[in-house]
Order: sequence, then C-alpha cells, then structure tokens
Amino acid sequence: MDGQDESSNVEDARGSGGGGGIGFGGGRGIGLGTVAIALVAGWVFGINPLTMLGLLGGGSGAPVAQTAPGPATKPPADDPQARFVSQVLRSTEVVWADVFRESGKTYREPRLTLYRHRYPTGCGEGDAATGPFYCPADAHVYLDMSFFDTMSTRLGAPGQFAQAYVVAHEVGHHVQNLLGISGKVDAARQRESQAQANAMSVRLELQADCFAGVWAKRSQAEQGWRLEPGDIETALNAASQIGDDTLQRKARGEVVPESFTHGSSAQRVGWFRRGFEAGSPNACNTFAARER
Repeated sequence: MDGQDESSNVEDARGSGGGGGIGFGGGRGIGLGTVAIALVAGWVFGINPLTMLGLLGGGSGAPVAQTAPGPATKPPADDPQARFVSQVLRSTEVVWADVFRESGKTYREPRLTLYRHRYPTGCGEGDAATGPFYCPADAHVYLDMSFFDTMSTRLGAPGQFAQAYVVAHEVGHHVQNLLGISGKVDAARQRESQAQANAMSVRLELQADCFAGVWAKRSQAEQGWRLEPGDIETALNAASQIGDDTLQRKARGEVVPESFTHGSSAQRVGWFRRGFEAGSPNACNTFAARER
C-alpha cells in the first residue's frame, strides 16, 4: 500500500509514560490480540492461557493503575511501519465513509494511538500483553506495534497484509460501536451464562473479521491498489493462527469450544472470506447465521 494517503487520526504516544495513579475502565476493550498474547504469556511465564483469557477478556470496571499520558504527536515521517499503519487506517476511513454514505449515515472516524508497553485509555490501562484493541469508550484503536513481531515470530503470521488485517479488524469493532451492535451485545452478555456470553463474543469477533474482509475487497477496488499473490492467504493465515481452537490446542493439547471468545480458525477464515467475496457488510450478520 506504499504511496497511499495517510490518515490524520494517528497519534504517536510511544514517548509517553505509563503506570502509577488510579483510573477506572470506561468500557470493555475489544481486541484481536488478546487471545494470541495470552498464549504467548503462557509459553513465557508458565501461566495457563485460559486463565489469562479470563483476566484479559473481562470488563469489571475495577480500578486500574494509570497516569495521565504525555502529549501525543504525529508519528515521525521516517518511521515506515507507522506510515504503513497510517495508510491502512486512511484506507479504512475511505471505505467505511462510502459504506455509511450509501445507507444514509455519516461515518465518524476513530483515532489510532501508537504506544509502547503501557498506556492509559478510556477502557483502563492498555498493556502490550493485551495486543491491539479497540476501546468503545473513547473510540480509539490502541496498538503496540511489537505485536506485529509477535505475529511473525511466535504465531506464524508474517506479512504486511496480515498487519493490515489486524488494523482493519479493530476498525471493524469501531463500526460495530457506531452501529450500536457492540453495546447491545455487551448488555446482553451481562444477562447470560458465561458460556452464552462467550458465544456472543465469538459472533462479535467473527463479524469484525467479516468487516475486515469487506474493507479488503472495497479498498483495492476503490483506491487503486492491488493485492499481491499470497496477500489474502497471509491475512487468512493470521486469522487461522489466532483462532481459539488453534491457540488452545497449542497451549494445552485439547479444545474447549464453550470457552471460545473469538471463534475457531475455520470460523475466522470463513467470515473474513465471506466479507471479502461479498464486499458488503450485509453479508456479515453473524448474529443471524445458524452456523457461525
């Protein structure tokens, strides 16, 4: 995507400090990387990844240690990775503005904050251990770009388009927030059993995967760039590597479907492909689908 326009909504807070103080989460962060980093933490620290998932996936509103961040700035012009993320974000802005306009709505662009290690957010303190995530409370995507290295070296999902898929997935959660979908799901989850709440989370995540596929299809058609051979495969591989079944199988040698929060590898690949083939969010109603 080199040579594409860059978004003006990217903030670079990698020079800001974090830690100390007390803050409160203003909403449940929704993140693609939560499951993946839980697995890595299990490998490195000997922690059961399923325990980590329970800790990272909640929205208890409990106090979280934070401090006010330093001022965020534009990423430096000579940072190619930040420039790539900015180009991908701009691409999502163009696509979703068009989609919303077609249905008589106005798209409100999210902001994307690059941070390092820890950073206070509207959903509590962001931590590199949670991976990229979207916070509905402040309409921000938060990204510690070291996650891209984790994808490549630990999860077997290298490549620029796999990284673009990560950004597009988190923006998909922003679209859900604007449409009121994530709020309804969070409210419903509070009334259900843990297994049923997990099942609703799976449908939310799969819809974000489908929305990422919609972005990929429409972006290349509308913005004059073309996927290279193998690009779609790298994105689908990323989706496959962070499927709940794949991560659980690697971590403990068995799969517990009722504990899924993001969906199986086959589900994630299938819904991304469905969005890509249709090029329309109308194909992404995971909540109405009999089979996810």
